[in-house]
Amino acid sequence: MQFYTKQDVEKFDDIPLLFIQTSLEDHIFRITLNRPEKRNAFTPTMAAEITFSLAYAHHHPHVRCVILDAKGPVFCAGADLNAFHDAIADTVNHNLPVPNQEIRLGDAFAQLLKPSIAVVEGPVLAGGFLLICGCNFVLSVPEATFSLPEVKRGIWPMQVMASLMPIIPSRKILEMAITGRSYNANEALGMGLITSIIDLEKISWEAKVLAKTICNNAPYAIQSGMEACQNLSNIPKIEHHSYLKSQLDKLLESEDAQEGALAFKQKRNPVWKGR
Repeated sequence: MQFYTKQDVEKFDDIPLLFIQTSLEDHIFRITLNRPEKRNAFTPTMAAEITFSLAYAHHHPHVRCVILDAKGPVFCAGADLNAFHDAIADTVNHNLPVPNQEIRLGDAFAQLLKPSIAVVEGPVLAGGFLLICGCNFVLSVPEATFSLPEVKRGIWPMQVMASLMPIIPSRKILEMAITGRSYNANEALGMGLITSIIDLEKISWEAKVLAKTICNNAPYAIQSGMEACQNLSNIPKIEHHSYLKSQLDKLLESEDAQEGALAFKQKRNPVWKGR
């Protein structure tokens, strides 16, 4: 079940957001964490705003790629525990629609089904992993660090484990969670936690180039493929090939598949419809 429906996001442009900024240009939807004075630690309201924005990107046919970045020296310090433990400490955005269920950022990213790029220019801590693990591409500056320090505060990165499992071996996850130590960008790249290391002066440009590359490819094919990949974990292995064949047959009947074949034959750039 989606946290926010297609009807919920129809008035997205009219709803002011308190802790993030968004923009849409050339099929690229940008979400910027905007709580730098608190190291972009997310409150329940900020988590809802991120989820609402992801739902908008998912449902909006014009969006083909999402870029997630942050203002300030820290990408995200995780959850603001004060705001989660004390409702008075959370500034509520009363303009947001009521979600269909309790917000879980890991699941919110899983529901996106459109390519996403995280641009990391500073440390990622604790629940901040939910954001980068939810993205398909994670571009990081060499100076960024990555840590799960929850044990130093008497807690454990429970939900983060679920987001890390498809990316990092369980032994490595336990190492990170038990020691609480900080890992540099090279170590994160070796683990597969990030996908590229790029100098600060080039990272924004490289993110745009990657996003444009994604947007030039067939959006319906990408969304169908991402959904099929996600569904495989719920299908017995013996049925994988038959399921994927059925999805390919369905995809071949799409307008985009027909346009792609015609454009190739006519030696021109395809004009995608996203259907």
